Amino acid sequence: MACRNMETAKQARDEIKAESKNPNLIIKYVDVSSLKSVREFAKDIIDTEQVIDVLIHNAGVAQGYFNRPTADGLEFTMATNYYGPFLLTHLLIEPLKRSQQGRIVVVSSKLYRYAGVKRDLSNINPLNYFSLFPVHLYNLSKFVEIMFTQELARRLEGTRVTANCLHPGVIDTGIWRNIPFPISLLFKPIQMCFRTPEEGARTTVYLTISPDVEQISGQYFRNCKVTELNQRVQDKEIQGKLWDASRVLVKLTEDDSRI
Repeated sequence: MACRNMETAKQARDEIKAESKNPNLIIKYVDVSSLKSVREFAKDIIDTEQVIDVLIHNAGVAQGYFNRPTADGLEFTMATNYYGPFLLTHLLIEPLKRSQQGRIVVVSSKLYRYAGVKRDLSNINPLNYFSLFPVHLYNLSKFVEIMFTQELARRLEGTRVTANCLHPGVIDTGIWRNIPFPISLLFKPIQMCFRTPEEGARTTVYLTISPDVEQISGQYFRNCKVTELNQRVQDKEIQGKLWDASRVLVKLTEDDSRI
């Protein structure tokens, strides 16, 4: 388990150990909004693990109205939710291919439907963008996550690795703590209807361990079932352009693994 907040990670590890009676749970530090941190984490994994069976991209933030840049010149929400996972997938693809049945699981959201994405991809690193809608960056990141998953699945055809994404439901987690005032006041009553983290994890767990999805790749799941996607997010031409643009933004080199 990799996490940016090690205190939270330790609490989660202890809870899982107590419930599962499994002492073999290791936590490691990674800040997926930092390309340097992603590379350091990936090197640590490659140095210690020959095979990776499952890679779950679950890190996520939901900023308010305003964006902010990272040290790499990437917009923070996009870096955390998309660019970091994009880079990490490339860096760990070889040990995933060594698995008998490797799986890549991307936790997205049905809010992808509300993202504004131009065909020229001019807003995939929106450093100078403002919207009255407080989670516009979150929506955009979820849109490109799905595009990435489908393009990834096509590129992995012929290997033993699958890639799928999912909508976990609207979960009552800390991701919503950055919703700005006064929207936050309206948001509080709505949170009472949110799923618990345990309920929200069901589809992720299903895609991680179920034999029913061994041969399924490039799909979007909701409530443990394949769900139809908006046609906009399935545009193969834009998916290919997004992939190429992302490679440049995360600074992949000739020495890095290609997918």
